Amino acid sequence: MHTSGMKISIVVLLAGVLVIGLAGCKGKSDTGTDSNAAAKAAGETTTTAAVAQTTCPIMGKPIDKAVFTEYKGQKVYFCCQGCADKFQSRS
Repeated sequence: MHTSGMKISIVVLLAGVLVIGLAGCKGKSDTGTDSNAAAKAAGETTTTAAVAQTTCPIMGKPIDKAVFTEYKGQKVYFCCQGCADKFQSRS
């Protein structure tokens, strides 16, 4: 068994899913101004992901928009509450 290699692969896969899923929440602010334009005006650079999260980072199943947690200021969606609980225990 190569469990350490498998663990590394799982961590890399989870990190990729999180990056894609977490980046999808950028866009317009509550004031109706474009946050990217405001950041550029302030001399900051921003990136926007073209892909929104569609799968659970724990099980890989389709997400349920009612089941999510906040992670680093972004929503991460899950297929069920059990997966959200697993994610929160790892963070």
